[in-house]
This record gives sequence, C-alpha cells and structure tokens, in this order.
Amino acid sequence: MTFRRRLAGGERLTGLAACVMRTVEIVTLTRSCGFDWLLIDTEHTPIGIAEAGTLATAAQAAGFPALVRVGGPDHPDLARVLDCGAEGVVVSHVDSAAQARRVVELCRFAPAGKRSLPSPLARFGFRMPPAVEMMRATEEATLVIPMIESAAGLAEAEAIAAVPGLDAIMVGTNDLAADLGLPGQLEHPAVRDAFARIAGAARANGLAFAVIGVPEPLLGPLGFELSATMVVATNDVNLLLDAGTACAERLRTR
Repeated sequence: MTFRRRLAGGERLTGLAACVMRTVEIVTLTRSCGFDWLLIDTEHTPIGIAEAGTLATAAQAAGFPALVRVGGPDHPDLARVLDCGAEGVVVSHVDSAAQARRVVELCRFAPAGKRSLPSPLARFGFRMPPAVEMMRATEEATLVIPMIESAAGLAEAEAIAAVPGLDAIMVGTNDLAADLGLPGQLEHPAVRDAFARIAGAARANGLAFAVIGVPEPLLGPLGFELSATMVVATNDVNLLLDAGTACAERLRTR
C-alpha cells in the first residue's frame, strides 16, 4: 500500500526531518527508529537538490517513504524534487488558494495538473513504462502538501483546503505563531484557535491534518486532539542533541 493511501485511510504516520544528515544512512536510521516516513528539508538546511535526490532515490529503493520540503510555491525545485525521487512535496509558505492551485498545476500530471513529463524516474527503477501508465502510477503515489504558516494563509485556510489535488494541510508552527504576533507562544488561545481552524478546514475537505515544529508535550492539544495523522516528530539535529545531552548528564552524575 502506498504512503498516500495509508494517509488517506487515516493511519497516524510519524516522521523525522533530515536537516544536516545528507548521506543515505539517514534513511536506514529513520526506519530503524520506528518512524513511518522521512522529510528531507531543503528549506532551512544545507541540503541541496542533488543530495535530496540521492536520499529520495535511496528511500525509493528501500521502499521507505521520503518527502521533500521546498521553500515556497515559487521555488524552482518544486516539481523537480518529484522528478528526482521524492514520494511527495511539502511546500512552505502557501498563503492563498491561487498559490495552492499553482502548486497542484506544477506537481500533478494531466488532467489534475500540467506537470511536465520527466526523464526516467527512480520509482520505476529508471525503466520508464509507457507515458500513460507512468502518469497513472505516479499520480497514485504522489503527495502534494501545502503549508500554512502565516496570518494570510490562515485567513484563506478554507479556500486553500478546497483546492483539488491536495492530500494534506500542514501547519508551520513557529512561523505561524510569529506571524500572528505571538512568537514562541504556542499555548496562546489565538494559536490554538488557528490550529483548530486549519484542522477543521482540512477535515471538511477530506484532507489529512499535518503538523511540524510542535513540541512533544503540545502534540495533544495542537495535534492528536485535532485529528492530526501526519506528524513531523523532530529532526535529526534535535534528536541527537536531546539524546546526547541526556546521556552526558547521566554520566556526569554517576
């Protein structure tokens, strides 16, 4: 079963974000930790398109879902990350329904969109089937997920969620709180209301609700209690830092 079908079926899928680890070992480590998927972050990290493609291709070969986050609806690598092996694309800073429609147009094949037919894809072991079959099989598996992380995006949450061709709506926690004038104040009622509004818009349109950047203690009220089924739990840096700090402290006090 594809990752897209699992998500559409309501399964809770927890992911790890790769921010500094740029070699294929992160795919195996993510799976070994028990996560369901890998987010390759090219927005806030040194990871470039070539490294993202290598990680995504390795994940394809391993049968492990890997999505790539790009830095906005006008990013030049928006559809390219799909050509390079990503199971799906997470698009940051989508502020309007018009931008969401543009993302779908670029990332989905006809008739849902106008994605350009690529060169051989990792999904097929680089042995391309006939174009019609390639498009059908690719569309069945490809996820397109916009992020709402601004007051403008929040105001258009319902319109964004109503755009055909999307699979989930993801909240960019820290940027959304900051743009609401509440940086770091994730327990503020206005932030909670914003999460609830976006979650409701996703549910009303049959989309999954996804979150990233929510601290674990707040995953209840800002995630699971709002029916979040796609959660980026942490990233490689924080995972290592938290575990390393705890280990150093334990050894220091023995």
